[in-house]
Amino acid sequence: MRKQRCAAVLLAAVVLVLAVGGCGRKPESGRRVVIGVGGRTLPVYLPLVLAQRLGYFGEAGVWVDIQGLQGGSKALQALEGGSVDVVAGYYDHTIQMQAKRRALTSFVTMLNRPELVLAVSPAARKPIHSIADLAGANVGVSAPGSSTDFFLKYVLSKHGLAADAVSVQAIGTAATAVAAMAHGRVDAAVLVDPAFSLLQRRAGADKVEVLLDARSSEGVEQTFGVSKYPASVLYSSSRWLDGNRTTATALAEAIVRTLRWIQGHSAEEIAARMPAEFAQDDRATYVETIAKMKDGFSTDGTISVDGAEAVRKVLAQSDRTVAAAEIDLSQTYSNDYLPSHG
Repeated sequence: MRKQRCAAVLLAAVVLVLAVGGCGRKPESGRRVVIGVGGRTLPVYLPLVLAQRLGYFGEAGVWVDIQGLQGGSKALQALEGGSVDVVAGYYDHTIQMQAKRRALTSFVTMLNRPELVLAVSPAARKPIHSIADLAGANVGVSAPGSSTDFFLKYVLSKHGLAADAVSVQAIGTAATAVAAMAHGRVDAAVLVDPAFSLLQRRAGADKVEVLLDARSSEGVEQTFGVSKYPASVLYSSSRWLDGNRTTATALAEAIVRTLRWIQGHSAEEIAARMPAEFAQDDRATYVETIAKMKDGFSTDGTISVDGAEAVRKVLAQSDRTVAAAEIDLSQTYSNDYLPSHG
């Protein structure tokens, strides 16, 4: 009898330890979601990490595991391979995949402009002062098949150059991109901040010539012909969304709540909430980048019809598969998961 009592006490102790050890891992009734992001430290994906730092995902009943990957194309591959449930990437991937008859849907928008800059390396092998001068040059993008790659091909086509008029090099998105430009490993590159701002500070702003800048509403209007161009979003397979509507709605709710928090706080306050390493040892530039980007973040998470069409036109000029396909844009995004539309 005594042995039975001891065993019962021991079992109860083990159960208690397990229960305490499990505290704080995720909400008891929550759902675990793995989100892949091509460049976790990039400010274009700031709302995703900020939502986690503010605790908004947990409050919405979702436990989120953010996995940083190298470039949007790698994140897309992870989604197709099943190692992530959702991707924080650029909206254009949903159109690209529909052209290949793979159903992906964006369900909340974080950024209304691509924040891309086509700049010339201060150590370029030849003089480059225009898009036409890029012919024969080595041009960097984050990765083949990424949004920076799409953007480059669109710009080349718009200015009468074939996609193979340049040699495309993968240079990543952060420190590796800055180094590639600073040391002349590429003659020019499509950069995403803070890489561009860091390059300017390192080499001198007057040493970095800008060929095209889509980091402002004016730049977006000039480049794409619309005031809002859907850029970073959360997207997943239509199959996953159909089976996880409550979870997707919770994710969208947390992101929109974060977007509204961003609009009510200064760049300094926003930066203070982010992991210190995101500033890449240059906090001043990081804060400056956030301040410049702030008005580009969405306030409601929606995508408009004309914005979606602008993205399709860009892809059609740089991707033959998209150009030849019958694209139903209504299947590539949905506003139905957002708080005001649910």
